[in-house]
Amino acid sequence: MTTTDTADRATAVVAAQAADLTKVYGRGETRVVALEGVTIDFHEAEFTAIMGPSGSGKSTLMHCVAGLDTFSSGSVRIGGTELASLKDKDLTRLRRDRIGFVFQAFNLLPTLTALENITLPLDMAGRRPDRGWLDTVIGMVGLSERLGHRPAQLSGGQQQRVAVARALASRPQIVFADEPTGNLDSRSGAEILGFLRDSVRAHRQTVVMVTHDPVAAAYADRVVFLADGRIVDELRAPSAEAVLDRMKAFDAKGRVS
Repeated sequence: MTTTDTADRATAVVAAQAADLTKVYGRGETRVVALEGVTIDFHEAEFTAIMGPSGSGKSTLMHCVAGLDTFSSGSVRIGGTELASLKDKDLTRLRRDRIGFVFQAFNLLPTLTALENITLPLDMAGRRPDRGWLDTVIGMVGLSERLGHRPAQLSGGQQQRVAVARALASRPQIVFADEPTGNLDSRSGAEILGFLRDSVRAHRQTVVMVTHDPVAAAYADRVVFLADGRIVDELRAPSAEAVLDRMKAFDAKGRVS
């Protein structure tokens, strides 16, 4: 990493952060430590991929930082807001207003059109969409000719485009994507990753993505590797080959060799 890179990161705005984050499930013999003392910053206008062996804690980390799951100890902030200090109603409002979500399952309402699915979070919040921004998002994901179609009339790739547009429509502080290409063929997956990449480069969106795919991870600015609930490595400006090489360094127990 160059001196300039280090300086840029030091002055970058933190969109979300976890500090000494621990998540424990169960007690006694059934006790499982899913996250152990994880500290990480997610910077504004940066695309981060989270990778690791099965059971490493990558989805748990994302769910805790996104306010979808509670944590046992430590701190999580979205901007300057500490999640542990929020009541359920306030946490729901924060997720709705400041966070976008893209999941492997598209999670679209079958009775609504593509446009209605895209604007649903805004409608539920009683907010009018910024028409110029909405048009930009719809154009970016290539849905202008499909807005009146319902999910059953769309391909899997088109449904995920709707989900991406929905996540971006409210101009959230950060977008979390959990295996967003897991149900797609390689071409559709590349399109979705390209849309997320473009939202970061062109529109300064912050994206955090959990993935098991080195090709998907190569779209990110950095890749963070977890093993046994801890961050064990980080790779910036990744290539698919470099990510795959790092993943091969994990042994059967999920530790770096």
